[in-house]
Amino acid sequence: MIKLDRLPVMTGKSARKSWGPSLRAGTRAARTGRRLPGPGWQTRRMRITLLAGGVGGARFLRGLRMAAPDAEITVIGNTGDDIMLFGLHVCPDLDTVMYTLGGGISEEQGWGRADETYAVQSELTAYGAGPDWFRLGDRDFATHIARTSMLSAGLPLSVVTRQLCERWRPGVRLLPMTDDDVQTHVEIDDEAGRRTVHFQEWWVRLHAKVPALSFIASGAEQAAPAPGVLQAIADADFVVLPPSNPVVSIGVILAIPGIAEAVGTKTVVGVSPVIGGAPVRGMADACLAAIGVKTSAAAVAAHYGPGLLDGWLVDSSDASAVAAVEATELAGIAVRALPLLMTDVATTATIARAAIDLAAELAR
Repeated sequence: MIKLDRLPVMTGKSARKSWGPSLRAGTRAARTGRRLPGPGWQTRRMRITLLAGGVGGARFLRGLRMAAPDAEITVIGNTGDDIMLFGLHVCPDLDTVMYTLGGGISEEQGWGRADETYAVQSELTAYGAGPDWFRLGDRDFATHIARTSMLSAGLPLSVVTRQLCERWRPGVRLLPMTDDDVQTHVEIDDEAGRRTVHFQEWWVRLHAKVPALSFIASGAEQAAPAPGVLQAIADADFVVLPPSNPVVSIGVILAIPGIAEAVGTKTVVGVSPVIGGAPVRGMADACLAAIGVKTSAAAVAAHYGPGLLDGWLVDSSDASAVAAVEATELAGIAVRALPLLMTDVATTATIARAAIDLAAELAR
């Protein structure tokens, strides 16, 4: 098992950087010893790889598709949230990306299917079948039944995901981070004593109100990246970290052996999931507190560190706070500020375009 209190050590990248703090104008990247995008990468079809969780990553991807409609986009999705419910394999983050980009998402919730009904869940409740704290809709059940059927037939998750996407046609290549069983567990101490629960129980049933003592990526140490994952990173012109949870989404993906090292050789631009000291969505603040990281754009960037990040987008409201520490805590990370609230697809496309432009600047 791998604890998620810190990211894997990535050596060599930060030492090769020569640009400084960058909320000031006029900075440019110059480095040696790294595999950089070849000449003309902006005139041919761009290859972009993202590490993504659920809602934040999915909504960013809608903007990215608009900003770069001809790009080859590969999404490496978090599967640490996966859970077995009613004998079915549920992949919350993969499904959220698939439904969002395929036009089937519940816009109000940000997860689950649009126009959902809950007849099956009601019948299961009548039988006393649990758990009763995780709701699955009838349309969603069909996805999980189809997935579990294919997995039971011996197909790996990466193949199953590809087949499910044939229906939804998300416009990106969606890969699970691994075909192996990796689950995010949370260590807590409540009235039942000190114990470990599945992430979904802590997040959904307990609403993250019981303080997490630690997060554990159970099974990650023995896992391997899914087929295509390392190649997608190697082939990418740059890698994007969208505004997904830094601990239980991005952090879990990076815990799979080989992924962090591969990402560390690329130009990496991240988008802050924190605006004005609060997570844009969800309870990322509870996750950050558990690993001793403040809920701020600067602190998240420092957590990722210059060994991973090359560029970082922060909200305009955080520009002054980030500028105050970028020469020290964020040395080696180029920072740009702009409005980051993803209020609609067009606004999100502007954010995605800024990430592309920053990656291009850093690759020069």
